[in-house]
Amino acid sequence: MSIALGGCLKGPPIEFGLTEDTGGHITYALGAAQALAVRSDVDQVEIVTRLIKDPALGDAYAVPFERLTDTLAIRRIATADRRYLSKDAMAADRPAFAEALIAHIAALDRRPDVIHAHFADAADVAARVRARFGIPFVYTAHSLGIDKAGCATGIGEAIAPRIAEENRAIATADAIIASSRDEAERQLMSYPAACPAKIHCVPPGAGLGQSAPTDLARARALVAPFLRDPAKPIILAIARPVAKKNLAGLVELFAADARLRERANLVIVAGLRDGPDTGEDEQRAVIGGLLAALDRHDLYGTLALPKRHTADDVAALYALARETRGVFVNPAFTEPYGLTLTEAALHGLPVVATCHGGPADIVARLGHGTVADPRDHHGFASAINALLDDRIAWARASSTGRINARLLDWHGYAARFVAIVDDLRAVVATKPAPSRLLLCDIDNTLTGCTVGALGMAAYLETEPNLAFGVATGRSLQEAERLLGEWGQPAPDVLITSVGAEIYWRRGARLVADTDYAAHIDQGWDAAAVEARVAGLSGVECQPPVEQRRHKRSYFAEQPAVVAAIRSAVADLPVRVIHSHGRLLDIVPERAGKGAAMKWVARILGIARDRVYAAGDSGNDLDMLAQCHNGILVANYSTELAGLVGRPTIYLARRAHAAGVVEGMRALAMARAA
Repeated sequence: MSIALGGCLKGPPIEFGLTEDTGGHITYALGAAQALAVRSDVDQVEIVTRLIKDPALGDAYAVPFERLTDTLAIRRIATADRRYLSKDAMAADRPAFAEALIAHIAALDRRPDVIHAHFADAADVAARVRARFGIPFVYTAHSLGIDKAGCATGIGEAIAPRIAEENRAIATADAIIASSRDEAERQLMSYPAACPAKIHCVPPGAGLGQSAPTDLARARALVAPFLRDPAKPIILAIARPVAKKNLAGLVELFAADARLRERANLVIVAGLRDGPDTGEDEQRAVIGGLLAALDRHDLYGTLALPKRHTADDVAALYALARETRGVFVNPAFTEPYGLTLTEAALHGLPVVATCHGGPADIVARLGHGTVADPRDHHGFASAINALLDDRIAWARASSTGRINARLLDWHGYAARFVAIVDDLRAVVATKPAPSRLLLCDIDNTLTGCTVGALGMAAYLETEPNLAFGVATGRSLQEAERLLGEWGQPAPDVLITSVGAEIYWRRGARLVADTDYAAHIDQGWDAAAVEARVAGLSGVECQPPVEQRRHKRSYFAEQPAVVAAIRSAVADLPVRVIHSHGRLLDIVPERAGKGAAMKWVARILGIARDRVYAAGDSGNDLDMLAQCHNGILVANYSTELAGLVGRPTIYLARRAHAAGVVEGMRALAMARAA
């Protein structure tokens, strides 16, 4: 059962922008539900929303039950208040909705196995259902208040209740699904209740499976009344008419750049309207601002603001923008994910997107454009001009995006979702207490050779008394993603962020080691680290998504720069770790892979001479140096050359995971002898 309370939800075609909160989450909820509903291991999927009786919105939203397929339906739950309610006004009606839903579930012959809550208001309802029936729930935030507060002014106090409710949703959900690394590792982790162990990064699919039309006549007809020269490249933006989408800023930067105005047309699809006075307050303000800017800058003939459109119209606009060798833009102050960016890739349309939020992940994954800061009007306009100027770069972004967008598949999303739910419901058999512990780095140790990775997985299956763990510089979500991609079994323990975090597998779930976090926190002052490094030349901060509570990460390549950093923090209780020639991490003095290895061995009650560690790079140095049974795979970096020849180090002849298996077998034979 999927719960989505905001906006107007019905089966395709979706009426995007009908209200200010009928946006991308509707595409998400429907796309996820459709993909789940076609799986053989899913019997039924039901999306639950409010029943709305409003003549201005149409009769479709007042139908109590809408069957989409044999296995997929939309159910609308009625309360005494059947008006359309905005997100803020809906809070007062939520208890009544929850009681009506609970009454409905109580009467079912078969109750849902899991609930998927979209937004924190639905998570509140799901928590009430779980309290009554014990049904676990998964939470997807879609858009978080802390980021909204960070990019807007004058809303601090007004948004505080929303942030508090999101924090409760994060605390109470059985699992959380994020769409991007930024959402999983930065946005959600800004909340006090957040724990990485129950956050899963699962990118949604691209579009709802509709194919792009080859007939562009409908798109040309839609923009023809507005544009003087419709053959010019189209700069296309599609967004709900709300302030955070920064559509007014897009018009201003377009108007201010004479070259853009001369060479391109701007087409903004901002919801549905009958006139400037229709819609909710924020809608009216945004639309009014766009129309005022059109007149103020005299953009008649170069700016199109279609009033009404269908899903087919939108698909045709993507295709027309591609046909004119245009660009899709997302100028939002912050964007949690940005499904329109994946749709643009699917249509072969290059993009310039905001650098704030999830788009950086999407653009990096799909390779179909660039990101820029929308607050820097000149810089954002320059990024658009650069794509329009460079025909080779435009063609590369178009073809690469089209190819890579196919990897963002709703069916892949559904498979991950089911696996997460299975873990929530699984009863795992108790494993025997391990007598040995193996910790492996991931990048270029477990990864790098497919045959070796398969051999590693097979080896671990034959070792029931061996506790298997990883020790990596990556975050928990990235570590799990890579292990899954390389076919490795689920580790019993994960040491992540260069030994700054430890997670234990308890049954099918992961649990953060809060005792270890408290242990390494002593004397740690992240602000002091940042202040010492800030003034040094040749040092660049890694992106915000790479920073952790107990880790500050930088790029530093020159040995002199690394030495300067070490000197700058020499009197602080920290450890400086340089690896792969350019990655530099600063963690608490008590942290690091070596310290985490000892902590894990102590918790498991495993003697040091029964602990094995394998690695290949500089961030493995302290772990390998402190291990009695270190394994250096053949592809080790020069940063570890000083370990060669030590009696506690086995130098494998084979590279990557094959070297780990070789080392484990050789060390076992030596011990037996």
